[in-house]
Amino acid sequence: MIVSASYRTDIPAFYGEWFLGRLKAGEAWVRNPYGGKPNRVALSVPEVDGFVFWTRNSAPFAAALTAVEAMGLPYVVQYTVTGYPRASETGVASAEHASAQIATLSARRGRAAVVWRYDPILFSDLTSPDWHRRNFTHLARALSPYVDEVTVSFAHMYRKTVRNLKTAAAAGNFDWRDPDDDERRSFLAELATIATDHGLRLTVCSQPTLEQEGAGAAACIDAERLSRVAGHPVTARQKGNRPGCLCAESRDIGAYDSCAHGCVYCYAVRDHAKAREAVRENDALSVTL
Repeated sequence: MIVSASYRTDIPAFYGEWFLGRLKAGEAWVRNPYGGKPNRVALSVPEVDGFVFWTRNSAPFAAALTAVEAMGLPYVVQYTVTGYPRASETGVASAEHASAQIATLSARRGRAAVVWRYDPILFSDLTSPDWHRRNFTHLARALSPYVDEVTVSFAHMYRKTVRNLKTAAAAGNFDWRDPDDDERRSFLAELATIATDHGLRLTVCSQPTLEQEGAGAAACIDAERLSRVAGHPVTARQKGNRPGCLCAESRDIGAYDSCAHGCVYCYAVRDHAKAREAVRENDALSVTL
């Protein structure tokens, strides 16, 4: 079984102590986001084959990674680095800090152990297509020695996302827009060329209408990549979370509405104030987040 930690929140940045406690206990319990009883997820060998960690700041998670390595388990870090203005990402570590952490992870576990995520892509007065071209090129140049893949997507405009974007835009005096698929495809073709020029493979996360030559579907939970890191096969059936998703089957141990990065486009947070409160009030001894 592959354990995901977590596409619902940033466990490495905010919940490292909790994760270490759950690792020692050999299990975590996960609240059902749609109601119902919590579910148990084993966190011990031999039930676990490997981990996929999702983060924007791995620095607080060093002790947890050491503990995972001591168990002999492979891991891959899905590391988001966008370098957006503060009006869009109020509490995110700087791109320079994130790049340094990626370099450290790559030196520690190899180039296959980290995937750079440039997502979601948001078009706004602050982050125009031209801005993205320059920014993406700068980051690709900085990160290409340490990663071999960059995963991208455009922001999903859920109702909560639109509400949070409107609030942030009014406060920050900027506007944003949701481009149509033709513009998205054309823009991703440009990013794919930039990625290729820097020795990177560009993949698209769960947006199949945007896939094209040089921009195929992503497998964010990737058993093959985990196998490369482990040096032995890690097997799991493909079980995508939505159309266009090539992820392998996994169990996620995170919780929605618990990430305090303050990204205004986030699909996982309805209320950023409540998310910050969740971080402050988290009990590291709790069996659940």
